[in-house]
Amino acid sequence: MSELAADGIPVAVTCRVLKVARQAYYRWLHQPVTPAEYAAAYRADALFDAHREDPEFGYRFLADEAAAAGQPMADRTAWRICSGNGWWSAFGKRKRRGRGGKVGPPVHDDLVRRDFTADGPNQLWLADITEHHTTSEGKLYLCAIKDVWSNRIVDYSIDSRMKSRLAVNALDNAAARRGDLTGCVLHTDRGSQFRSRKFVAALHRHRLLGSMGRVGAAGDNAAMESFFGLLQNNVLNRRTWTTREQLRIAIVTWIERTYHRRRRQRPLGRLTPIEYETIMTPPATQAA
Repeated sequence: MSELAADGIPVAVTCRVLKVARQAYYRWLHQPVTPAEYAAAYRADALFDAHREDPEFGYRFLADEAAAAGQPMADRTAWRICSGNGWWSAFGKRKRRGRGGKVGPPVHDDLVRRDFTADGPNQLWLADITEHHTTSEGKLYLCAIKDVWSNRIVDYSIDSRMKSRLAVNALDNAAARRGDLTGCVLHTDRGSQFRSRKFVAALHRHRLLGSMGRVGAAGDNAAMESFFGLLQNNVLNRRTWTTREQLRIAIVTWIERTYHRRRRQRPLGRLTPIEYETIMTPPATQAA
């Protein structure tokens, strides 16, 4: 409209043709973006960042994350912004997807192709997440990383929420324990935590190579599922757990005392993972 006015066309004529009130045009000309529009833009940006990090979160959780980032808002406001932009939870029901809908695309190729073998430590790692209920405090989530060579759980992370930081913390812990990981392949499923930008950045930071299996193909990460099966039978399903702390202690105790140091495995020559690494690894390079 300013360009047309510069060419000699009256603003009143342009507004009439475009069906725009002159008062609104002059108000916008004086202040193109209102404080309310600025606030809405910052809120939308905070919600989008939270949704991109954790696609499984619904609008209430996204509102909590936005508030933590300095953009508090009512749940209804978060719902309106998310609904208007199509930012739905990965677990929500989408009418437009129909049958046969797929999860998000992989961020890595499948470098393993079900060949769960390694000639030495830190060549092939597997990672996955499992969950279990407590009767009074809700779910507890475990992300574990396993070295295929020795079947040792290199490290893990336990939290009350299944956010991307659950996987990132497990990877950071494992990297701190093992040291140089250049060229090590980390194979996962296509869970949103493993596709998050924070987890991908952690892979690059520790110089690992990411690998992802297919959708709905349990065999693509069967070696990790076997560990979780043992955990399920030996700990999770043995009794009812009241609090997250009780369950956390039980998981850590079983991994560190029983699985690593007492459970002998035939593929390892009837050695435990700790014994196998101690015998097969030169003393100068033994893991912590």
